[in-house]
Amino acid sequence: MIKTTVVGSYPMFDWLAALPSDQALSDATAVVLKTQELAGLDVIADGELYRFDVNHPETNGMIEYFVRQIGGIRTELGRADVAAFRKLAGMGFRRKPAGVIEQALSEGTLDLVSDYQRVRSLTKAPLKFTITGPHMLSKTLHDTHYSELPERTLRLAKVLAEQIKEIDADVVQLDEANLPGHPQEAGWAAEAINVMLDAIPNTPAVHLCFGNYGGQSIQKGEWKALLAYMNALHTDHLVLEFARRGYDEMEYLKDVRPDIGLGIGVVDVKTTMIESAELIARRIEQAAQHVGIERIKYIHPDCGFWMLPRSVADGKMQALVAGRDLFEGK
Repeated sequence: MIKTTVVGSYPMFDWLAALPSDQALSDATAVVLKTQELAGLDVIADGELYRFDVNHPETNGMIEYFVRQIGGIRTELGRADVAAFRKLAGMGFRRKPAGVIEQALSEGTLDLVSDYQRVRSLTKAPLKFTITGPHMLSKTLHDTHYSELPERTLRLAKVLAEQIKEIDADVVQLDEANLPGHPQEAGWAAEAINVMLDAIPNTPAVHLCFGNYGGQSIQKGEWKALLAYMNALHTDHLVLEFARRGYDEMEYLKDVRPDIGLGIGVVDVKTTMIESAELIARRIEQAAQHVGIERIKYIHPDCGFWMLPRSVADGKMQALVAGRDLFEGK
């Protein structure tokens, strides 16, 4: 009844960071995929290893991989760029912008289609492909070209949507980790992300969390403030953080459109403790008591695994499957 999956990232291999090559990347990605298959996950992901940047380990490449390749963005920064960015509200967790928009945004050298095709060739299992959402990317940029934040966010969404059209993964998940702390931006943020969601050939998903920057929560807020945003999304299901926050807020999700499935975080990625199957099962039960078991489509970790030791991440995935099976009486 309930499928198991991951949010996206996996711990970086030391040998890949030390001696990167195309072959090494394919080998490491194959290990990630096989590890998830052996854990019994229903929908697996590539681990986002190709995005990792040793100069930006706190975000695992979630931002910089996209920004440095999209056309119209300068990534060499001066003191004035940094000073202007630090005046922006809600971005205090970053010391510098990811880049400066100086011209109209374009595809540039970004090639997510090839990234996906490389991963698709390594497994026949149901596959999830993850892409950072337009709100998150837009908020990390200093802009000297577009007049308004909503305008540049929408343009960014259109650029990414052109590539998404050719990505036929079983699930394409868009990640938004800044919006939960800024619900007042939900209206134009929903318009932008829907451009990308409408371009997804198969199953669209949206991941929302309150931050996983260097393994820390960086946004404060409540899920009830995002109900209008959630209900505006053209998505099959949501992928939501709950294990760290607790399940009392699940009561609010009763008001999410009934055609939108719920993905519930039952694994806490901000601790190295490996949950027991019994704990996972209890967390599923807690969630079901609030929204009804029929609403829960997926269970998964709260966020990505990138900052955990591999042995811990692997143990948590095994516990995720064992807990689901225990809950369902398998």
